[in-house]
Amino acid sequence: MNGQELFSEERSAAVVAASFQGTRDERLRQVMTSLVRHVHAFVKDVELTEAEWGKAIAFLTATGQQCDGVRQEFILLSDILGVSMLVETMNHRTGGTSTESTVLGPFHMVESPPRELGANIALDGKGAPCLITGQVSGPDGEPLAGAQVDVWQANEDGFYDVQQPGIQPERNLRGLFTTDAGGGFWFRSIVPRYYPIPADGPVGELLAATGRHPYRPAHVHFIVTAAGYRPVTTHVFVAGDPYIDSDAVFGVKDSLIREFPVVDAPARAAEVGLPNPFRTVHFDVTLLREEQAPLAAQPAEVQPIPVPGALA
Repeated sequence: MNGQELFSEERSAAVVAASFQGTRDERLRQVMTSLVRHVHAFVKDVELTEAEWGKAIAFLTATGQQCDGVRQEFILLSDILGVSMLVETMNHRTGGTSTESTVLGPFHMVESPPRELGANIALDGKGAPCLITGQVSGPDGEPLAGAQVDVWQANEDGFYDVQQPGIQPERNLRGLFTTDAGGGFWFRSIVPRYYPIPADGPVGELLAATGRHPYRPAHVHFIVTAAGYRPVTTHVFVAGDPYIDSDAVFGVKDSLIREFPVVDAPARAAEVGLPNPFRTVHFDVTLLREEQAPLAAQPAEVQPIPVPGALA
């Protein structure tokens, strides 16, 4: 028996966890041990049946089979279970001193083309015109000239360009901007619209079975980077959106919601190259310095987890 305890319902987690004690990678041992304990506790808590376990395996298999070069169904599954947001939030704690982050999302699949400040990223000219402005700064308010501002969004029908090849122009509603001497950025776009995450696969079936909708509130994606500072992946959400309080992937944070007011000013419209009236939003981004990351955001020291009943 080589000292290995026999499996039983009562001791299942301890017996399986003990099998990982020879794992040389301490972090892997910690993760696998904890995973086993939680999974076994879940199975016992719900009294999982063999038929239900079979359905779970079939669901995970179908989830993998749904993945391809432009779709990652496992990311969607992680998103709708709130795991993506939990991992993201834990790994990007701000201590209230910088712009909050949120999920990357499944549609940052192509490089955004470099564009000049003021460029219009709505290549098809469809949608309510919108002026988007902001400033990138450090934790003490210092403007960050030369920062990179990567943006992308859905069109007025709620689709990204990669979802509609041949319908939307390539790289539609995407742009990579460089801030000016004062850390400022501005570009022209359209007001984004709420949209459903892909719901024609296993994740969509799960949402339907549990009475949940697949919609995300309207938003513009940002990834902002600057040398010597911690990057941030975030959104700006449209206030008043019908799904602002029920995002299918739990990505909304209060600090990221903005009004998109109507501007009726012919002179200003002519100045920025938009029809009058137009919508606008201002979204400032504050980055933390690399060396000033809050202690809470640092990786915890890995400590071996003792397994009760494990034999030396």
